[in-house]
Amino acid sequence: MKLQKGEPIVPFRLVKFFSLTSLVVILVSTLILIVFISNRAKTELLRKSEQYARLVADNLNHQVFLQFVLPTLIQFEKIQLSNPVQFERMDKVIRNTIHGFKIDKVDVYDNKGIIAYSTDRSLVGLKGHAGRNFQLALQGKSSSALFSRGNFLGFELSGLAKQRTLKTYIPLRLEKPLSSEYGPILGVFEITQDISDDYEAITRLQYIIIGSSVGIMSLLFVILRLIVKRAERIIVRRTEERRRLEEQLHQAERMASLGEMVAAVSHEIRNPLGIIHSTSELLLQKMDDQDPKKRLGSIIMEETSRLATIVTDFLDFARPMKPNLSDCQVDEIIEKNLTFLEVEFSRRRIRVERQLATNGTVVQADADLLYRAFLNVFVNAMEAVPDGGLIRVVTHYGSSAENNLEVVISDNGPGIPEELQRKVFDPFFTTRVKGSGLGLSIVRNIVETHGGSVRLESPVQGNSEGNGPGGTAVIIALPLPTTKSR
Repeated sequence: MKLQKGEPIVPFRLVKFFSLTSLVVILVSTLILIVFISNRAKTELLRKSEQYARLVADNLNHQVFLQFVLPTLIQFEKIQLSNPVQFERMDKVIRNTIHGFKIDKVDVYDNKGIIAYSTDRSLVGLKGHAGRNFQLALQGKSSSALFSRGNFLGFELSGLAKQRTLKTYIPLRLEKPLSSEYGPILGVFEITQDISDDYEAITRLQYIIIGSSVGIMSLLFVILRLIVKRAERIIVRRTEERRRLEEQLHQAERMASLGEMVAAVSHEIRNPLGIIHSTSELLLQKMDDQDPKKRLGSIIMEETSRLATIVTDFLDFARPMKPNLSDCQVDEIIEKNLTFLEVEFSRRRIRVERQLATNGTVVQADADLLYRAFLNVFVNAMEAVPDGGLIRVVTHYGSSAENNLEVVISDNGPGIPEELQRKVFDPFFTTRVKGSGLGLSIVRNIVETHGGSVRLESPVQGNSEGNGPGGTAVIIALPLPTTKSR
């Protein structure tokens, strides 16, 4: 899509789009990462705790069979934990077995779900609440269940539950001597472990992951934002450059068409004007000085001369300029302009200030074309200032990166309104009653054929002369030879 002239650039806000989308992506990614890692850690904790409980249960099963079941059957011929002697023996075997293990409580269920033994004696004889886990153990399958105390509204939320216990249900089997096989299931072990500390460690790990992830993601976000912001500036700059090139192309196309028309019209007008001028001149020579008609002939000659000047401007604008490059000094050309206009400056009481800081600097240019360009600018400045005004001409070097010489011709006139500044270089645009409106267009053509540039500044910065903060400055930049040393 082509940009229209004067259409404001509305760039795609890449940084804003990236900031919103990347922030959402980073937050969601971090959340998913944290949930995944914490769930994996909790699953691994439960698996290790269950393995730990099974190891303890296997050891309990073996010790209970050797140190309780066999001696009790030999002595009493029947196991009855309601018997204080048998209960104490059972309690001693279990407590000695779990000593040194991180086990909080051990319950032994009979096949009817009654707690036949517990390290918490107040539970003996009560109906257990194992439910499905107890039934699985009776079928020979081990299982575990996690219980939380102090959770929020019954939901398991990280960091809110005050205590977490893991209960593992493992079948109590009768062992066969000298064999790795087990006999019938005598009951069910319920092994209770307090894993609150382990869960707190996982919670701390979650916080560490959150902090480190947020820190790393924030750093990455800042780096990417800086990169994308730079990319956005490049996009805006290229968009502006594209629009500028399109405007230049459109201007060149318009100038080409206009130049062809102006050249044809000017050529047709120039010859008749010459005939009119020469004829009026002959008639004036034949008239008596006292003849009142002689004044009419003078007016005809004056107007044909003015029209001839305008036609010459048209032709200068229309025909392509091919500068005859040679070594020349800009300061010398400017001095020639000022010498030529000195009489007119004096007549209008216009002061001229010079600040030529590039004296002796040689540039590759067409001295005649530059003379015409500077002359047009000086004439415009002279007509812009009131009688007794000021014109200042300054030459200086541009930046080392640009490697050019700048000529600044400024005046203390009323200045050019901002809405007209874009039009002053357009052909045939003028604010004066007389004039072709081609002066600055010809100046720009001449300067650009030399590889330079011309721009306008109004009001002039720092202007303290004349009628207040007005004035206009024309800045002409001419390239310097690459081998020039300042």
